[in-house]
Amino acid sequence: MAQEADAQNTATTVEEAAPPAASTPTAEEDKRLSVVKVTATRREESILDVPLAVTAISPTEIERQGVADLRALDNLSASFNMNSTQTESQGTSMRIRGVGTTGNNIGLESAVGVFLDGVYLSRPGVALGDLVDLQQVEVLRGPQGTLFGRNTSAGALNITTKAPDLREKDGFANVTVGNYGLVNVQGGFSAPIAEDKFAVRLSGAYRTRDGLVESTTGAESHTRDRWMVRGQALWQITPDATLRVIADYSDADEQCCDAVVTVDPLGEAGLYAAVGLPANGGVSAYGPSALDSLTSNGEQFQNPFQQEGISAQFDWNLGFADLVYIGSYRDFHAESVQHSEYVGLDVYSVGDRTAPFAASTVQPSYDDIQTTTHELRLQGEALQGQLNWLVGTYYSDEDIEERAVMTLGGDYGRYVTALLVPTLGVQSVTTNFGGNVPAALGGVDPAGSYADNKFNQQGESFSIFTHNVLDLTDRLNLTVGVRYVEETKDGSFEQISASSPACTNIANAIVGNAYPASVAPLAPTAMAITCFPFATEADLPASAFLPLPQTFADTFEDEELVYTVKLGGSLTENLNFYAGFTHGFKSGGFNLDPTAAAGGADPRFDSEKIDATEVGLKGTFNDGRGRFDLALFHQEMEDFQVLEFTGTQFQTFNVPKVVSKGVELEVQTQLTENLSANGAITYTDAFYPNDCAPGGFDPSNPVNRLCGFSLTNAPEWVGLIGLTWEKTLDNGMPYFLTGTVRSESDRRTSTQAVDDAGVRLADDIQDANTKVNLRAGISTADDRWTFEVWGNNVTDEQTKNVTFNMPLRGTARGVFVQDPATYGVTLRTRF
Repeated sequence: MAQEADAQNTATTVEEAAPPAASTPTAEEDKRLSVVKVTATRREESILDVPLAVTAISPTEIERQGVADLRALDNLSASFNMNSTQTESQGTSMRIRGVGTTGNNIGLESAVGVFLDGVYLSRPGVALGDLVDLQQVEVLRGPQGTLFGRNTSAGALNITTKAPDLREKDGFANVTVGNYGLVNVQGGFSAPIAEDKFAVRLSGAYRTRDGLVESTTGAESHTRDRWMVRGQALWQITPDATLRVIADYSDADEQCCDAVVTVDPLGEAGLYAAVGLPANGGVSAYGPSALDSLTSNGEQFQNPFQQEGISAQFDWNLGFADLVYIGSYRDFHAESVQHSEYVGLDVYSVGDRTAPFAASTVQPSYDDIQTTTHELRLQGEALQGQLNWLVGTYYSDEDIEERAVMTLGGDYGRYVTALLVPTLGVQSVTTNFGGNVPAALGGVDPAGSYADNKFNQQGESFSIFTHNVLDLTDRLNLTVGVRYVEETKDGSFEQISASSPACTNIANAIVGNAYPASVAPLAPTAMAITCFPFATEADLPASAFLPLPQTFADTFEDEELVYTVKLGGSLTENLNFYAGFTHGFKSGGFNLDPTAAAGGADPRFDSEKIDATEVGLKGTFNDGRGRFDLALFHQEMEDFQVLEFTGTQFQTFNVPKVVSKGVELEVQTQLTENLSANGAITYTDAFYPNDCAPGGFDPSNPVNRLCGFSLTNAPEWVGLIGLTWEKTLDNGMPYFLTGTVRSESDRRTSTQAVDDAGVRLADDIQDANTKVNLRAGISTADDRWTFEVWGNNVTDEQTKNVTFNMPLRGTARGVFVQDPATYGVTLRTRF
């Protein structure tokens, strides 16, 4: 069962002392749960005393749930979910309590911060490495900005790896094989070089898997092909000072992520035949059958990425206080190559130098993020131990470079002309425009039009903070934390090269009023479908009058005071409470999109703020054999950051008001000598209020269009229940049987719920669903070898991840899917 722990700390488990009795129970008779000790704000205390809603997940739980990376943590935390879209390295979003930031734009930072051994990972894609050789994963629910570096307005994930052992050698190895050609190998060892003085630890992983989605073109998507290695050194410099250095490298060469077409009116009607293309427009698989069979229509999607990082933590007991310094550097590089518009035609290519119409200078599109961080903390006690004080400072420097190259394909002109067939008619399209409106009005076919765009963002963050816990009485304490944050970012968009003659000719003709009266009414529509922003020249003379790409260079600056006040204490020997208020903050920045400054628009978006109130109860029951955690929360967000992909551009905007409120309950109990159970249920009402923006609901405005609807991928109800049977055979071999059921209510899967006319978007709702994971294992008597058989989502419940519009295909809709049924075997060894 996932248990609770505090931020930035490693939990230790100790057996609770038995109460006085005539005789002490044996280990088999005493089935009380162990007590998890955590150093909340750097002082050790029971998790029952920590005034935070946090789920702590042990390595055993991660192994028994088959959690290879962060995507599957929703099987262990009911309040957490993670979604990926077009590219996993750049299009991943994490949510806690229904609140998160949509990916796909490198300018936005996640509302859920991820910390690896105390180091902030600035984008979700950076955190998608395999989970191997871990000490603990903690899911912190609600804003955590006081103690954490930055950008934790929804919550945080605190990932701690196992440190080298200064005294003993140890090692492990795991091999897993499964369906879809899965092979996963993990291993590591720790060894003291000089006992009690210096030790090293090395661990690594390799994982490969065939695609979960297969296209009618033969391409695969959602594959796995990655490896990583992590090396550590721990030096006990003196009895009071230690230095821990961690270095890691990972590499992946994967195909991701094609989408399944679920709604396709134009293709279903066969209208593409009118423009000289196959009648189905390159979509032969669509609708529920395509979703059930996980069949797409696009060409190959490639998403290779690699990263390297190094960090150092220095701990020094000064006597009057403890000094901690953590410094880090990380370089993350991800590429994206796409030759498809999710259909089997040559519509456009992204970063594909092999595409038929690509310019000779085309290179893979990429994101490169280089981040340096420094954190210094000093903590001690005063007032004879009644006050635990902490002060610190934090600095980060981040350089982002994005290169985005798109080329329009040979079918583009005719493909987008099919959009006009329902209004112009087949005869007009074929006779008057030759089946290619962009070519007819632009004087040249748009095939080969391209843009090589470069975006940069240099950001600095500085903060000073304090976090203090005062014991008011022996049963009551007060926590007060304050953090002052300064953010500065310089953002720019420049165009390396571009050529879009069809678009240029149409735009110039509109500005010059050159089209005859019979064609002029069609010209704005022709420009809209011809001037695809990602493949259009920037700063054209016509861009002064028309919504066309414009370069920019600007600065974003902001500052904020983040704070928290909490009261905690014990009501009885077995029941504790806490109540608190937190003001959180997530920095604004730049919309790194070629249309961000179109028409003189400001490419910047504002910072996001949150006010959160939370009360909770924690306690034990059944003579210590059970533990529970109950939290009630109400969170109001101001200037909530939203990224919407319209199909032709990324729009970033702030919603003035968003609310998330609800209840969370987690329970763990030992039912019998051999049977344990865990459960969690979360009710979350995360929504855009009817007055989320001035004027309320208005479908013509993308901000007001959200008013009155729930947040994306925020189900009201999520329930988890797990049972584990553990016993030892007569020959001394222990075995276990475990099963987990996760059930959720229906949820929206698109950014918007309605179109600009107020009509509900098709296929937006993912229906309520239930998924079951099962695992059985048996070990040798010395516990050195374990063999496991497992299955995840054993009933093969096919669910939607994110749905989106395909406006180049009219009202068509696409969906990115979640994992189907997977199964396999695992062999583990410890030495």
